[in-house]
Amino acid sequence: MRAWRKFFTLVIVLVAAVFIAANWLLYYLNIPENGRPHRVEINRLALQIELNGFKNVDLSECEFVYNISEFGADFYDTAGDYLIREINGELYRFDYRKKNSPVNAQAAITVNVILAVMTAVVFGILLFVRGKIIRPFERLTNVPYELSKGNLTPPVKENKSRFFGKFLWGLDLLRENIEQQKQRELELQKEKKMLLLSLSHDIKTPLSAIKLYSKALSKDLYPDKEKQREIAESINEKADEIERYVTQIITASREDFLSLDLENGEFYLSELVQNIADYYIEKLKLVKTELVIGKYKNYLLFGDLNRAEEVLQNVIENALKYGNGKRVDLLFPDNDEGVLITVRNSGCKLNNYELPHIFESFWRGANSENIRGSGLGLYICRKLMHKMNGEIFAEINGEFISVTAVFSRA
Repeated sequence: MRAWRKFFTLVIVLVAAVFIAANWLLYYLNIPENGRPHRVEINRLALQIELNGFKNVDLSECEFVYNISEFGADFYDTAGDYLIREINGELYRFDYRKKNSPVNAQAAITVNVILAVMTAVVFGILLFVRGKIIRPFERLTNVPYELSKGNLTPPVKENKSRFFGKFLWGLDLLRENIEQQKQRELELQKEKKMLLLSLSHDIKTPLSAIKLYSKALSKDLYPDKEKQREIAESINEKADEIERYVTQIITASREDFLSLDLENGEFYLSELVQNIADYYIEKLKLVKTELVIGKYKNYLLFGDLNRAEEVLQNVIENALKYGNGKRVDLLFPDNDEGVLITVRNSGCKLNNYELPHIFESFWRGANSENIRGSGLGLYICRKLMHKMNGEIFAEINGEFISVTAVFSRA
């Protein structure tokens, strides 16, 4: 805000300077009167000399001509403005002064009114910018800092401004979503801890029994073969019980740890394609990658438009990350049961035997060496497609890999 005040002060100084300069030009510069009114007087005086003689000429009523000289010594010796005329065979010099037109009061008022209107417009624009843009943005000054500290409590005040209203609403919604995710994460961690504690306690019982049986067998406490077989079966049962508990732990650790909320509805395929094109065309030009969009029929699809964009963006990002960066195709194969959208790129280095695993969580193929990633992108895509009653699969054909999202028609 301090920088804004400095800028506002500078504008005031500049406006004041323009006012002063304009009025100085109006009042202090000599502005010659238009035309040559002194010639009218000289013509009139020449006619009088021609008719009545030089001695009968009266200069008292002349506004411009102040002296008339007959030809003689020092006839041309003058520093002022003059005009020479030949009258009745004699040369006469008419000395005259140029008259500067007085400042027109109406013109001065007009100029100042125009400057005042321009000044009012400039200040109006500055005040509008301050009220509609600077102030709403100033409210956000501490929001990123507070969010970075994890302080999600202070709400962002809504603003009906067409410039920042939706932005402020979105920021407040983001804050609420982060707060809800944080709360869900805490609850999930609590549930997992309770589950792990419960399972670990349950594991101790069969584990103690196994240890007890194994110690008894090692000390030959059961010489009877039938009894030994019974103990061995008990150990096997306890081992199976432990295996079940371990399976529960693995399942719990791999269950949905992501909050994938959707608002399923209906949207046109053209909306989805246009949004993807708007996002990627300029971006891919910068990295000199060609984006080719095939022909398609504008079907009405079922699902969440934003989540559908997220799926295609994840797949395209993978194509850019793991492909050779030459070209990415967005194709629409014909299918009677659903609407297929295929992202195809060249430069595939993935092995065929790895293909079934690419949609698993935290799985990364041999082609991901030295490439940063979490192994969650395609896993999230599959989860989202399932929640939109769709499917996603991949195929390898030579150096090309195609990832196809199948959407349901509305």
